[in-house]
Amino acid sequence: MVLCMPIAMNGQLGGGWGRAHDVVVAQVSESGDITQWEPVTVRWDELHDEGGEGQHHARIAKFLMEHHVKRVIAGHMGPGMHHMLGKMGIDVVVDVSGDARELAQRYGR
Repeated sequence: MVLCMPIAMNGQLGGGWGRAHDVVVAQVSESGDITQWEPVTVRWDELHDEGGEGQHHARIAKFLMEHHVKRVIAGHMGPGMHHMLGKMGIDVVVDVSGDARELAQRYGR
């Protein structure tokens, strides 16, 4: 499974999804092994209010489609973003915290 999550500099899961500065795109095998780990600086925190209405969600949707993401893990996420990801068929796991790699192994199967 390909998943994506906001990541902090210390390797912990970042809190908010839509205002993340950095995310990681990870490929996790059915046994829970991380087979790919790609940190990406997305700057969604800086870009959040740029452009017209809906442009920020479109930016994130495009990124997720380009990376074939099937699940997003985040500490928290706004209801509009949660709804959009659901419409895209992307599973969402929120209200979690901890080591990003451990969370990827736990929720990436």
